[in-house]
Amino acid sequence: MKCIGLLGGMSWESTVSYYQALNRGVRAQLGGLHSARVLLNSVDFAEIERLQHAGDWPATARLLAAEARKLQAGGADFLLIGTNTMHKVSPEIEAAIDIPLLHIADATAAKLRADGVMRVGLLGTRFTMEQDFYKGRLQERFGLAVLVPDEAGRERAHRIIYDELCLGEIRESSRAEYLAIIEGLAAAGAEAVILGCTEIALLVGDARAAVPLYDTTAIHAEAAVALALSLD
Repeated sequence: MKCIGLLGGMSWESTVSYYQALNRGVRAQLGGLHSARVLLNSVDFAEIERLQHAGDWPATARLLAAEARKLQAGGADFLLIGTNTMHKVSPEIEAAIDIPLLHIADATAAKLRADGVMRVGLLGTRFTMEQDFYKGRLQERFGLAVLVPDEAGRERAHRIIYDELCLGEIRESSRAEYLAIIEGLAAAGAEAVILGCTEIALLVGDARAAVPLYDTTAIHAEAAVALALSLD
C-alpha cells in the first residue's frame, strides 16, 4: 500500500473528513483491521487565511511548498492538498516535490464525466468561484460548462464557509441559504453542483437538493484510496 501525504488543516474541520474517508475507503477495499497509510501535515489555517485575503498567493505557495516537501521527506508516495482553494498554488507545490500530486479538480471532473454530467454548478470560496485556476481547469481539460452563483450568492457562500463552517458551526439557516443557491444553479441549467470547498459537505452533504451534489472531499479521498492500493 502506498503512503498518502495529506497537506491538511485548511480547515482542520474538513481534514477530519479526509482522514475518516481515507481509512474507511481502505477498510472497505481490504476488510478486517486494514487502515490507510497516511502522513498528515496540518498547517495553521489562520496564517493561510490571512495571506489569502491579502492576495499574497506567492507567500502561500512558498509556505505550502515547504510543508509538502516535509511530507515527501517523511515517506509519502503521493500528495493530496486537502482544500479546493489552495489548489490555486498547486503548480508551485507540484514543482517543489518529486512525488505525484493528485489534483482535486481532476478527480472531481473524472467523476462528473463518468456520470455523464457536462454542465455543472460550482460552489466554494470566492477565490474558487471567481478565479480561473479551478473553473478554467474544468473547462479546458475536461470540457465541462461551469456555472457559478450571482454576486450575492457568491458572497453568502464565501461568508458561511469562513465565518461558520471553518469554525465548526452548522446552522440550519445557512443550510437553507445554500440549498436556495443550489436551486438557483439548477434553474440556470446545472445538471449537478460541485461542493467545491471541502467544508460544504458538512452543511449540505445529506440534504435533499434540487440536483445531485458532488462532494469534492469524498471524491478526492476515493481517488486517493484507489491510487494508494494500485500496483506500481
